[in-house]
Amino acid sequence: MSMSFNLNVIEEFRANGGRVGGPFEGGDLLLLTTTGVRSGRPHTVPLGFVRAEGLLLVVASAAGAPEHPQWYRNLLAHPVVRVELGTETFDAVAVPAEDDRRKRLFEAVVRTAPGYGDYQSHTERELPVVVLERPEPPPGLPSEVHSLADKLLETHTWLRAQLRHVRAEARAHVPGRPAGLGLQLRQHCLAFCAGLTHHHTGEDSAIFPALARSHPELAGVLERLGEQHRAIARIKEELVALLAGIEISDPDRLRAELDRMSEELEAHLDQEEAELLPALAGIPFPPVRPAPTGP
Repeated sequence: MSMSFNLNVIEEFRANGGRVGGPFEGGDLLLLTTTGVRSGRPHTVPLGFVRAEGLLLVVASAAGAPEHPQWYRNLLAHPVVRVELGTETFDAVAVPAEDDRRKRLFEAVVRTAPGYGDYQSHTERELPVVVLERPEPPPGLPSEVHSLADKLLETHTWLRAQLRHVRAEARAHVPGRPAGLGLQLRQHCLAFCAGLTHHHTGEDSAIFPALARSHPELAGVLERLGEQHRAIARIKEELVALLAGIEISDPDRLRAELDRMSEELEAHLDQEEAELLPALAGIPFPPVRPAPTGP
């Protein structure tokens, strides 16, 4: 499909609550936004989807072309994607299925949408089946976010839950095992690392400078927390380098890195909460816009 055709479909989808005409009329369609491998910019494409085994699936078919579509290459590098489905928009972790699971899910896809079987017959590459996992909010999150303290606790709870999930997968991982956890584990690790980077970048660039101005007595605390950010970032980069290949060849090293990051991150999150929550409790979230002044 041409870029102009995609843009027209995207505009129609968003204008009509997920309903479109033309060749997609009556079909199951979603919009998938990935992050470009080289550009780092968002890239949105309309895709057909299939539900099977309680999962939301898309297939990197490219109509049977010999190479994977760009959106698939994007999500291998940046697993956190944005999904627009009907009138709903949510973030998901994109995890390609592997081995027996991929075969089973592709058979389910073809039973629902036989055209994918035709696409597979037209190419020598194995069409990837991608599971769009919508993370369940972990227990313990504030039911409503009213302050920056609530928002900090919400983010910390999510990070802790994702790290527990990744460590459980790492303990189960054995290279070459039939379950094919290599790619699944890699995607979840990269998603966790992206969430951690986003959180720390926001603190370093906005929250900490604002707190330093409003609470100068916290200057020393904020400096120590920033140093911890840099130490955790170094561990994270080592972990990302270890995950550079699809298959993770050294599970013992991976588990050791995760254990080290876990220990430092948990201590950091505990200290951050103890030191900053009282100050953040008085700051509303989302921020309140100042009232307009008269002429």
